[in-house]
Amino acid sequence: MGTATPTVSWHSACSLRLALMLPSPVFRILSRLTLGIVVLAMVLHGPVAAAREPGDPIRLAWMEGDVAGLIDILSPDGRKTIGYVEYHQLRHGDIVNMVRVAHFADGSSDEDQAEARVGDTLEAQRGRSIIRDTHGKSIVDIKIDVAGGSITGFYLDGTDRKTVDDHQELHGGTYWGPLINLVVKNFAQNATDDHVVFTTVVATPKPRVINMELARKGTQTVTRVGGRLNVTVLSLLPTVNFLVDPIVQRIAPETTFLIDSGKPPVLVRFLGPRNYQGQKIRLD
Repeated sequence: MGTATPTVSWHSACSLRLALMLPSPVFRILSRLTLGIVVLAMVLHGPVAAAREPGDPIRLAWMEGDVAGLIDILSPDGRKTIGYVEYHQLRHGDIVNMVRVAHFADGSSDEDQAEARVGDTLEAQRGRSIIRDTHGKSIVDIKIDVAGGSITGFYLDGTDRKTVDDHQELHGGTYWGPLINLVVKNFAQNATDDHVVFTTVVATPKPRVINMELARKGTQTVTRVGGRLNVTVLSLLPTVNFLVDPIVQRIAPETTFLIDSGKPPVLVRFLGPRNYQGQKIRLD
């Protein structure tokens, strides 16, 4: 494969959770295809695919390339800078490697690494999530091997170190960290009734495999220096009712993405928890 074309804006690859952000998963809404185009597509590519399941890889509408950048992390009201996100994305052939590190003023940090195969779809391969305390000590360090079906590493539960060695079936549509941003970026091409459900691995601090739902909540206007932007509002929540599963309360706070209608779409704002500890952050 030849040299990949870089994405237009690194913001569309960088989150919120970011899980961080968690993370940093709207964007444009495609105009309705005419009947003639639909017929032509069926002739060239076969029947229209069935609705995807949560673990199925999402379809990619935009080419991913080499991307790097920095963005400030703000307090929820946007008045105070509390850190910055450093993002690097490098493509070799059909493999993309991503590293996103959120550095905070108190010395703590959240790091997400991901490797994925990109083409018509986004297929997660492997990655790692690390959460460090204010002294730079790792309190969560989890490795995810999608193909091997394993989640390994450790986390601290209070002062107790817990070893993780879980083996279960993981699918190519399992997304975490910066991969969630690509779900946000390609929301319009994968949504059914304004919803996209996907599988994720998230620290609570014990790693859990759950389904998350990204949903369109309407539009609003955002004022920025130099003008006003009309944006689409997307919310991200676990599909598990936190009243039924109390552990999910740690990751239940709603995460909001505001995206514009450009091609490709740009993340205008992220508002949500940085990780399971619940600290709210904002990215503009």
